[in-house]
Amino acid sequence: MIYKIITSLITIITIAFIISLSGCVGEKATENPPQKASLEKLNESNVTTTWNLSFLYGSRDDATNQQVNKDVLFQTSTIDALLEGVYDGDTTFGELKKHGDFGLGTVNGLDGEMLELDGKAYQIKTDGVAYAVNDSMKTPFAVVTFFEPDKKLFLNTTMNSSQFPDYLESKFPTKNIIYAIKIKGNFEYIKTRSVPGQKKPYPKLVEVTKNQSTFEFHKANGTIIGFWLPVYMKGTNVPGYHFHFITDDRTAGGHVLEYILGNSSIEIDYTSDFLMELPGTEEFYKVNLEEDKQAELEKVEK
Repeated sequence: MIYKIITSLITIITIAFIISLSGCVGEKATENPPQKASLEKLNESNVTTTWNLSFLYGSRDDATNQQVNKDVLFQTSTIDALLEGVYDGDTTFGELKKHGDFGLGTVNGLDGEMLELDGKAYQIKTDGVAYAVNDSMKTPFAVVTFFEPDKKLFLNTTMNSSQFPDYLESKFPTKNIIYAIKIKGNFEYIKTRSVPGQKKPYPKLVEVTKNQSTFEFHKANGTIIGFWLPVYMKGTNVPGYHFHFITDDRTAGGHVLEYILGNSSIEIDYTSDFLMELPGTEEFYKVNLEEDKQAELEKVEK
């Protein structure tokens, strides 16, 4: 009899406990339902989105650990956003240098072409002059890496900008990763360009380049820096080659349009990881990036 009473009490207590626990879980699930963050809240907290994509050899570590590996291409924003006129970013050059000592891009307001070499950033304006970039300045689009060459070549002949791309690609072990490229030497001829700084409302890049300034160099000593990217990066960056140039005395340069190489040393850095940080700006959130802009990109790159 006593045994049955004890057993019944235990059963009643157990049922009561389960009901109580279910109620708590239900209350917790309905308490403070998640709210969709407003654009204003995101802007106030300067939120950025980081994509960590591993190509070929990369791991899926977090952004901090990823940068321990120096074979990473770091990028802020996308080339399609730049094409659409998103010319103000929230990444400073001081922050950018934490991700690389070698790269290219532009500065806020699309005020010229940007090049980083040996950890120093330069802004080439429409006068063709290379100006030092202050770490507090910001960029709407840039790509950088810590340059550590995996392959070195020496060119003892003359090649132009129609011949050289195929020659260099024949030296790549695969076309499925990224290559950072440094070409240093004598240029029989090189033609570069820069674009003027813009004021709001910003026009599309294809309209801006109609007013670009071009510069020609003959028998110039300097360095071409840039990247070759796989075709699957279309929309994110520039597929194929993207080069900027600066003279040895670091006084002039620009975005490369044409060139004839003389005796040159070529260094290639195999880059297997890609890390992209997206701007937390209102302009970036509102821009339409759904359309294919490859035709526009080909116009502005030439």
